[in-house]
Amino acid sequence: MTSESLQSQGAPARRTVVAAVGAAGLAVALSACGSDDSSSGSATTQNGSGAGGGAEAGSSGAVLAKTGDIPEGGGKILAKEGVVVTQPVKGQFKAFSSKCTHQGCAVSGIAGGVISCPCHGSQFSAADGSVKKGPATQPLPAKNITVSGDEIKLA
Repeated sequence: MTSESLQSQGAPARRTVVAAVGAAGLAVALSACGSDDSSSGSATTQNGSGAGGGAEAGSSGAVLAKTGDIPEGGGKILAKEGVVVTQPVKGQFKAFSSKCTHQGCAVSGIAGGVISCPCHGSQFSAADGSVKKGPATQPLPAKNITVSGDEIKLA
């Protein structure tokens, strides 16, 4: 049977089927990129204050995480909030967007002071968000956070 005879019988055109399958595959791939949520809160970056210190000015924001949830020398990806919170050195907390600056995939891991993107292998510094390995050429955007007691909040 030809595609023309199938169309006359009400069947979708081959192009329609191929486009639909491609779109479904893309949706699955994009949703899988951000599915490695190893945390329950969210955070933003760069305030550099230690535990218990922090600007009072942003302290009314939502609690992203507890300081004890962020490992020293590592971090936590808060996929729901689109934020990565790190603790590069003891008592210093940073936060960055969890969206890779290369093509927008969600980063998926933090190890050895490096935030990694699973899509094309870009790597970013957990200390300042700078690019450590491409193809990304721009750093992860910093987010403002405050640390008050054991709570990390968006500023």
